[in-house]
Amino acid sequence: QVQLAESGGGSVQPGGSLTLSCVISGNAYKQYLMGWFRRAPGKEREEIALLDSYGGIKYADSVKARFTISEDNSKNTLYLQMNSLKSEDTAMYYCALAQGWLVREMPTQAHFGYWGQGIQVTVSS
Repeated sequence: QVQLAESGGGSVQPGGSLTLSCVISGNAYKQYLMGWFRRAPGKEREEIALLDSYGGIKYADSVKARFTISEDNSKNTLYLQMNSLKSEDTAMYYCALAQGWLVREMPTQAHFGYWGQGIQVTVSS
């Protein structure tokens, strides 16, 4: 059974940094795609960063050069390092897994079959 669990959220001032972690257990696929998504109040859930098992990476324009997605295979953990945070980064953040997919195949959110419960990030002075 695949399970995802996020941690590391919280409150931070504008310009600050946070690192989110997502432990992924039970994934037996050798080809897979992991992602970070977020839903701000009153908005649709959006894709912000993707990383696949072959090293393919994709960022949303809104976070490019500020956020970094990475993984530690030894810990089955996906990370999202967030720097230069802005108030508009305030949202519920989710990690997700799409088994059998790669970044270059441009999957939609519907292809992510497994999701974490989400973790709140609040950027405010």
